[in-house]
Amino acid sequence: MQTVMTPVVLTAAPVRPGFDVSAPTDVARQVSVVAGLTMDILGLPFDMARAQYARAVQVGLVERSMLASRDFSRTVGALEQLTLGPWARHV
Repeated sequence: MQTVMTPVVLTAAPVRPGFDVSAPTDVARQVSVVAGLTMDILGLPFDMARAQYARAVQVGLVERSMLASRDFSRTVGALEQLTLGPWARHV
């Protein structure tokens, strides 16, 4: 008995993707939103320190000085960069 192989013509059926084509842009947008929210939450203690310093100046507990304000701002900014690393906000 001899096996005879006959050619079979295969046609490709239309394939629907199992995911939405716009999904990568939606995911990228969601990741961006989550990253921004995370950065805001992680930076909250530093924002609170800045607000407390500003309030202390308004009340009169700390002298009004542009140089002192600059030094405080630089110190808090450096602490934020040191503590949070790549998650720190950049101005």
